[in-house]
This record gives sequence, structure tokens and C-alpha cells, in this order.
Amino acid sequence: MRVDLGPSLAVVLLLLTVAAAAVVRLGGLGPARPVLTAAARAVLQLTLISLVLLAVLRSAGWTALFITVMCAVAVLTAARRLGGLRHSGWLTLAIAGGALPVLLLLVFSGIVPPQPIAVLPTAGILIGGAMTATSQAGRRGLHEWHTRHGEYEAALALGLPPREAVLELCRPTAGQALLPALDQTRTVGLVTLPGAFVGMLLGGATPLEAGATQLVVLIGLLAVEAVAVLVTVELIARGRLGTPRGEG
Repeated sequence: MRVDLGPSLAVVLLLLTVAAAAVVRLGGLGPARPVLTAAARAVLQLTLISLVLLAVLRSAGWTALFITVMCAVAVLTAARRLGGLRHSGWLTLAIAGGALPVLLLLVFSGIVPPQPIAVLPTAGILIGGAMTATSQAGRRGLHEWHTRHGEYEAALALGLPPREAVLELCRPTAGQALLPALDQTRTVGLVTLPGAFVGMLLGGATPLEAGATQLVVLIGLLAVEAVAVLVTVELIARGRLGTPRGEG
């Protein structure tokens, strides 16, 4: 799909941004400023990234570097959601540990062509999924641990090791971070036609080719997010992402 880059694009984007901000503000959903800021950042970032990609996609080395930067930004974003940048090193295990093995499998199996134009967007999808799952699992798991501190202490009093006590509290709730990916996979083609499918169709692919591409994306994301959630829960259980009631 090609979008007209004329003045009408700027007008429509401005109207949509103002409408979203007004609904949030007048509907009592929160201040309008975050909506306006997010829209402005998106415009600036996508403009800059589009220019950078013109150079990045010409080189495998630059593509690898760009993927590393994407992963680093994802880790820092998740770290801010989970209490501070001091957790960045550990969260790399969850995000990179989930996304990179799947990316390598897709590339070395030949499913994703080993070309920058194919590898880079695939990496972005997988890293983004790992980031979201890590943030959600971490927030849910830590909240459960902190709010059910009495049950945690009772488990310790009964002789349960600290790691096992934390897992008993956090694992079921943190696992709910997989629900969006599961729902999207279950309802694909019935409720929504996801971006990869539509993009392939608009690019001239057959419906079967588009469907195969979307399956790779959806099932790849399930694998990535499952690993990311598992690692995140394990990090919480081992005290790498927090302590009861935020102590320590």
C-alpha cells in the first residue's frame, strides 16, 4: 500500500491526533498531553528511521548493528517499566533470549531470506513481542508478589524455598501476559487480518503466500513471548527484578 505524501497526509494525521487527545481528555481517560507527545514522537522517530534505513538496508553489518540497537532500546524500555535501569542486564536475557533464537532459526532454515530487507522487519516484530511480554509479565508478577506478601511469608514458614514460594505466587498471573498473542493467533482470519497478511497481499503476493507469512509471524511470536515470560518469571523468583514490597 502506498500512501500519498502530500499535504492531505499531514492534515489527516493532525486531525486524528487532535481527535484522540480530545476523546482522552473530555472522556476523563487522562490528560491529553501523552497522546500529543506520543504522536509527535512517532512522526519524528519514523521520519528519522526511514532516512536511516535507506543506508542500513544496503549493508548486512549495518543491519546487524541496527538490530542490536533495537534490542537495547527494548531492554531499556522494559527496565523502565519494571523499576529502573539497574535491571537492564538481566532483562536482556528475557528479550534477546526470546527473540534472537527464533530469528536465527527463521533465517538459517531459509524461511526468512538472509537479506536486510527481510531480516530487519522480522527482527523488529520479534523483539517488540518479547519486550511487551517481558514488561507485562514482570509488572504482573511483581505486583502479585508484593500484594500477597503474607502468603509468601507463610510459604517460607512452611519450609518452601524462596524461589518456589515466589513461583507459586507469580507464575499464574505473569502467564497472563501471553493472552494477547494467544487470542490473536486463535482468531486470525476470523476477527482480524493482521498486518503481515495485508501487507503481503497489497505487495502482490497470493493469499496462500500471505497466509504462510502470517503464520510464521504469529507462531514465531508465540515462541518468543513464551520464552520471554518464562525467563522473566524466573528472574523475579531469583530476586533479580525486585524484592517483596520493593525492598532492597
